[in-house]
Amino acid sequence: MKQFNWSNPYKSARIPLFARNIVATSHPLAAQAGLSMMHKGGNAIDAAIAAAAAITVTEPVSCGLGGDAFALVWHNNKLHGLNASGPAPAAWNLDYFKNKYGLDSSGYANKPLRGWDTVTVPGVVAGWVELHSKFGLLPFEELLEPAISLAERGYIVTPVVARKWGLAASELHNQPGFAQTFMPNGRAPQVGELFSCPDMAYGLKRIAVTYGKDFYQGVLADKIVEASRQGGGVLNENDLSSYRPEWVEPIFCNYAGYTIHEMPPNGQGIAALIALGIVDQFNLHELPPDTVLSQHIQIEAMKLAFADVYSQVSDINNMSIDPSQLLDKEYLAQRAKLIRFDSVLKPSTGIMPGGGTIYLSTADEQGNMVSFIQSNYMGFGSGVVVPGTGISLQNRGYGFSTNPSSPNVIKGGSKPFHTIIPGFVSKNNNPVMSFGVMGGEMQPQGHLQTLVRMLSYNQQPQAACCAPRWKVNSDYTLDLESGMGIDVIEGLQALGHKLHKSNDPYMDYGAGQFIWRLSNNTTDGYVAASDSRRDGQAVGF
Repeated sequence: MKQFNWSNPYKSARIPLFARNIVATSHPLAAQAGLSMMHKGGNAIDAAIAAAAAITVTEPVSCGLGGDAFALVWHNNKLHGLNASGPAPAAWNLDYFKNKYGLDSSGYANKPLRGWDTVTVPGVVAGWVELHSKFGLLPFEELLEPAISLAERGYIVTPVVARKWGLAASELHNQPGFAQTFMPNGRAPQVGELFSCPDMAYGLKRIAVTYGKDFYQGVLADKIVEASRQGGGVLNENDLSSYRPEWVEPIFCNYAGYTIHEMPPNGQGIAALIALGIVDQFNLHELPPDTVLSQHIQIEAMKLAFADVYSQVSDINNMSIDPSQLLDKEYLAQRAKLIRFDSVLKPSTGIMPGGGTIYLSTADEQGNMVSFIQSNYMGFGSGVVVPGTGISLQNRGYGFSTNPSSPNVIKGGSKPFHTIIPGFVSKNNNPVMSFGVMGGEMQPQGHLQTLVRMLSYNQQPQAACCAPRWKVNSDYTLDLESGMGIDVIEGLQALGHKLHKSNDPYMDYGAGQFIWRLSNNTTDGYVAASDSRRDGQAVGF
């Protein structure tokens, strides 16, 4: 058992949860939906699917039936990776966007932020089915029952969800189907109000009774394609029917005696691994955690990681280098030498925009563990909702580049660069922790900061979760969360870090869920943490 310091020096309304069976999500009703499957004899995979389905109803601003997903699953002494993100419609190419939207100031094709021309093939439903067919115990229909009930009977809207919902509604009310589905009484629901969605219940029922097939080849698929045509999109029957999720080998690096696992590209998990590999070149454990130098080293490592990732990473089939080259120990050592203790770096690259995502983690007393993330990307994704189905569609197409020389250039059949990344930790080929931190480009930054706290500084998961965070922006300014010590703030400024002057009280510093296995004996159970930056919780028995 790791000898954590079980105190929590940071302001928090949460304490860690200890149990043999655990579900941790960003919404309490979704957590309960997952846990109910374990009470029925289901495993951690069943719980993850039930929670994921329920949270499309209870946190629709972050994910939906038309989103994408990734999962890392520890089952039968092996870690499995599932990429359930979808490709661009076959008809997409640079000329399509040039002809339709013109050119930007750089001479590249413009691309929209919302609407049908941001929608790639949704993968989340196929991802649920794939997880269930490989690992599930309970009937698939049973796993979707809590979500269907929540959609039919309604639920009370929680504070963080209500705030994000209201912000999105003002922008998206004119998108096809949005107001009819998500603005009852002509506005977003407020905290404490009941929200129900019969259309979503219908969509979930069709998915349940057809084992997901209806979404890609059936009534729901027909409705999606018809809505695409009416909305000026080009997503068609073949795009949907030909889609299959992919089982992939996770990528990894070693840090502080542990092995950190992430999904390979098209996701940005490799950014967290690069940053950890750079930080591992320094004796960070010799520095107190909340000091200028410790935070400076982590920030600089993150900037170097972003510089590599946003110039090299795309659909792995389009990359000119192998991901292993970015994780080579000698290369990471060379990158680490660029970090100075008396000044700051400014790599010449940009950072992708933020988004709306949910992350959940589950673990059972048989030793199964699931690290699962699904997303519609930006709040409510494309803003498009397929009439009569409750299917809100992601806007992952915005993640493509229109620069012809980019490995991430828009191309039919290619998958866009993705921000959502589940994480996993092992040691000596034994599972240790399933974890994730949702929040757009904050995700690898959250992975880095929380792992350093747990693995280098022995902070227990809830303390690592509650500690104040920093966020690197696209212009290499920093956002610093309230609670950051004034000595650290002033010290970072003295080194040359430029603080971003933001008046936004709701700046997103990510939100995590963590489940740590207490020993190699599964009956000893787990300790879990859930981020107080969201409405959710960790629950168990």
